Amino acid sequence: MSLLRRRKAHENEIQSDVEPKLDAEEDDKKSKKKNVKSGKKKKWSCIDNCCWFVGCICCVWWILLFLYNAMPASFPQYVTEAITGPLPDPPGIKLQKEGLKAKHPVVFIPGIVTCGLELWEGHQCAEGLFRKRLWGGTFGEVYKRPLCWVNHMTLDNETGMDPPGIRVRPVSGLVAADYFAPGYFVWAVLIANLARIGYEEKTMYMAAYDWRLAFQNTEVRDQTLSRIKSNIELMVATSGKKAVIVPHSMGVVYFLHFMKWVEAPAPVGGGGGPDWCAKHIKAVMNIGGPLLGVPKSIAGLFSAEARDIAVARALAPGVLDTDIFHFQTLEHIMKMSRTWDATMSMIPRGGDTIWGGLDWSPEEGYSPCKSKSRDDAAQNSGHHENQTTDSKAKYYSYGRMMSFGKDAAEAHPSDLKRIDFRDAVKGSNVANNTCDVWNEYQDMGVSGTKAVEEYKVYTAGEIVDLLNFVAPKMMARGNAHFSYGIADDLDDPKYSHYKYWSNPLETKLPNAPDMEIYSMYGVGIETERAYVYKRIPTAGCNIPFQIDTSADDGDEGSCLKSGVVTIDGDETVPALSAGFMCAKGWRGRTRFNPSGIKTYIREYFHAPPANLLEGRGTQSGAHVDIMGNFALIEDIMRVAAGGTSENLGGDQVYSDIFKWSEKINLRL
Repeated sequence: MSLLRRRKAHENEIQSDVEPKLDAEEDDKKSKKKNVKSGKKKKWSCIDNCCWFVGCICCVWWILLFLYNAMPASFPQYVTEAITGPLPDPPGIKLQKEGLKAKHPVVFIPGIVTCGLELWEGHQCAEGLFRKRLWGGTFGEVYKRPLCWVNHMTLDNETGMDPPGIRVRPVSGLVAADYFAPGYFVWAVLIANLARIGYEEKTMYMAAYDWRLAFQNTEVRDQTLSRIKSNIELMVATSGKKAVIVPHSMGVVYFLHFMKWVEAPAPVGGGGGPDWCAKHIKAVMNIGGPLLGVPKSIAGLFSAEARDIAVARALAPGVLDTDIFHFQTLEHIMKMSRTWDATMSMIPRGGDTIWGGLDWSPEEGYSPCKSKSRDDAAQNSGHHENQTTDSKAKYYSYGRMMSFGKDAAEAHPSDLKRIDFRDAVKGSNVANNTCDVWNEYQDMGVSGTKAVEEYKVYTAGEIVDLLNFVAPKMMARGNAHFSYGIADDLDDPKYSHYKYWSNPLETKLPNAPDMEIYSMYGVGIETERAYVYKRIPTAGCNIPFQIDTSADDGDEGSCLKSGVVTIDGDETVPALSAGFMCAKGWRGRTRFNPSGIKTYIREYFHAPPANLLEGRGTQSGAHVDIMGNFALIEDIMRVAAGGTSENLGGDQVYSDIFKWSEKINLRL
């Protein structure tokens, strides 16, 4: 009996424990049913959103990656040919079929920013980055440790050389500039096509250099000019043929400096003698060369922006000026880029004589109101003469390289009331001691920035004075290495100084009458020529000047859009800068070309890619994309294989470069 009682009592205890749980479960079910009926859902957290977003991105990425790897290699070409028709053979295959073979060694001179830079010594924050690329490649360190990256890419503000404890050096070999970033070619397409006709690394040389340094300092620190000289001499000696030099962008003026350096006596020069270039160089084929400077460099040095950044600022006001995570984007860019002395090599040269003044410019009358095709551009005689009415009615001149306000940009010269800024007294900025990022604007104060604005309009001849006023420390270094004038007497001994060697208006070409010089550049793209600015009275720690994106003519065919005045060119270098010297300054025997080196213009009218699968196109005239232009590559290869200007057909012109050149009153 006692056993039965105990068992019954135990069953009662179990039942008493189970009943509350069952009741709780029933209550939960009832509450869920009520929530469903009432339309209530579980609360969705921010973490859930982030997880779903990251998950979707990853899934899409892996699916696209799988499809890309599973896709036949010929599929993009098949689709492109189905849309546009059969693609032409690449130049390498075409010339290989014609029987052309490698003959003259080829030397590549990269331009600014396109050559990779790697770390050899750094601070503790750069631990683990020895010989890793800080510039070029994936740019991974920019995102991982941005301030550390900026500090290591910045040069010494006093010397323009390495800061203490930091050594960043150019990558060597063809890989230094074949690709700027994964998938973004620079020299790779040209190298691959040259390889088709027999070229290899012993007959091609990439003259990599630290593009941040002043040209003469590349020799002082790295002996780069001596290395270029030695490699050219070696290739000429082993091949028995003169070299073909192919500079791009800033590399064009860098090699102009080299041609004077190599013949100048040591220790400042290379000691090669006055006939070195005649013995070693067959042709110089300049691609997109800013021989007379680039207006775009002014915007970069003055306000750390250009058209793209100005438009981005207009679309997202305040973002670039906000101190996000204590990282003032444009201020850091300005602090860093103003230590890169090479950027000052691209300040416009020749002053008002070349670029025009308040009431005139060589390109006066040009208007992009009608988009030209390649065939229309070829018939360029008188093409723009019917388009001068609007420009003259507004008294607008491309010579006004920088204006404060749209009214000043379009005002008649007699209506401009300008107060000279040169003698203005700079004030003190209360933010000078509180800003995290120092730039020279903080030493100007409000009165200094106001004086800049009150001058209203700046021509090319006044730009250098302006930069000396707003950035005296930067320009002190720049003026020691570069010059921007026009020589009165090229036989004056002062022009033997290296600061003049990169200015084609203050130096002579070498005595090499058998050499050829080509100016090869794109046209048919809107290219920055002048700017409309505004002053920010309450800038604080930020840059006090900005491109005024509200300055717009409102006409689709206008040359003034979002505060930027455009002209014909390759999107970076105006045609006037790239073409004038070969069109007039060096054409025939002139005081700048006493031996009569033959010069030619080769323009390539821009044709954008027909579809996305075509990549960056094979007929592009854009400043970097032109490096994949089949016509340009073919021209270079024909000369490298032994051809001359006759094989290319001489000049190829689509713009009004010869008309513009004739308007420039330069003593030859």
